[in-house]
Amino acid sequence: MPKLIFVNLPVSDLPKSIAFYEALGAVKNEQFTDHTAACMVFSETIHVMLLTHEKFRQFTPKTIANAKDSTEVLICMSADSRDDVDTTLAKAAAAGGTVDPGPKQDYGFMYGRSFEDLDGHIWEVMWMDLAAAQEAMSAPALA
Repeated sequence: MPKLIFVNLPVSDLPKSIAFYEALGAVKNEQFTDHTAACMVFSETIHVMLLTHEKFRQFTPKTIANAKDSTEVLICMSADSRDDVDTTLAKAAAAGGTVDPGPKQDYGFMYGRSFEDLDGHIWEVMWMDLAAAQEAMSAPALA
């Protein structure tokens, strides 16, 4: 069985956050959803647990950071193409997210952009042409 990743995010408004992630293409798994949490499935291996602050506090003794003021983690998800990166960012903007809080990354063989969700959590969306990346990294350095 492949390893799964469950990203746990504290959210201030669970219904609005569910709608935001559904707009990005995630599907809510009702089996792990109630009034305090929602499991949003992006793929067979990527799940995002949206947790109310009260629920999130049950898992940590630490203060919940305000992701609009500070950053603890950057979450990066792969995309199938450059267009897929831009489409995902357009969906995030349409759903109320903030696009490109950081600079776009365009190295020809790799392209990425980022967005903030409704609570300020930053998601990077990256596409890479693996063959071109390997070629670029194995090319001899010019003197």
